[in-house]
Amino acid sequence: MSHKLYPLTFKPILKERIWGGRNLETLYHKSLPPGQRVGESWEISDRPGDESVIANGVWRGKTLHGLMEQCPAELLGPRQLMPSRFPLLIKIIDAQEVLSLQVHPPAEMAAQLGGEPKTEMWYVARAGVKAELFAGLKKGVTRADFERELAAKNVAQCFHRIAVKEGDAMFLPSGRVHALGADTVIFEIQQNSDTTYRVFDWNRLDANRKPRELHLEQSLASIDFADFEPSLLPRDVSPAKTGTVRPLVKNELFEVNLRRWTANDELALPSGRMTIIGVVEGALQIEGAGELVDIAAGQFCLIPAQCEGIVARTEKPSSFLEIQ
Repeated sequence: MSHKLYPLTFKPILKERIWGGRNLETLYHKSLPPGQRVGESWEISDRPGDESVIANGVWRGKTLHGLMEQCPAELLGPRQLMPSRFPLLIKIIDAQEVLSLQVHPPAEMAAQLGGEPKTEMWYVARAGVKAELFAGLKKGVTRADFERELAAKNVAQCFHRIAVKEGDAMFLPSGRVHALGADTVIFEIQQNSDTTYRVFDWNRLDANRKPRELHLEQSLASIDFADFEPSLLPRDVSPAKTGTVRPLVKNELFEVNLRRWTANDELALPSGRMTIIGVVEGALQIEGAGELVDIAAGQFCLIPAQCEGIVARTEKPSSFLEIQ
């Protein structure tokens, strides 16, 4: 690959799910297969077997993994340890029914269990009147309580339930037991991992009238039993050079801010650090490095660290996630 990098868009990877629906089509104009309940759109992925394909520019048709193999430093910027695969996985999830109660293994347990750690965050883009999520345990629930209710197929009552509305966000470190409630559409930013241990699936049957597999031993080894009633992320907003900014997450894995702009706002984006822009509402135009990208709600653009002179602008009020 001799060409320089430029702002990249990708073809979504659609996933049929038992709890999915058609919101990704109606809200974000994604082309869904007829008759399928699509629960996930993997927007930026470098998983084996699920490698995002570039949709624009001279590298159209190449994969994100191909970039990681040939020019990882130009893509990601300086890092002490350069990963072999792109470090993040970005999804949009349409939950028409409640998801399974589940947990991802923390780093210290993942290797022992043969899985990968996964810390993630959810941003609620759409929420029904009774939308909720499950995160952590109710205060005072012990492991013995949890195991007893698990055996009785009533473990959901051990979970902390939180009513949510559009704009709410939750941080989910590895080890935090959780589930996404029905009638919600979220943007999910996570470590590049696909290890999920199901604790309870509401006694639900799959298309073959069989219960889905549970992973009770791995789940019990992974759950943080001291994680009680976590709060939603703050909604504190501050003025920024352009529009406003709401900090959501900042840790060693990823940093996420929500930015809101008014009509005809424009900002030069800094170089030297990979940035992903995901539009929540409205639309953005991103220009530079010989490429012009228009992205609307439900679309993402990856701006490689190598890119210089990149400008983002909008003609109408818009909000977007800035992921680094």
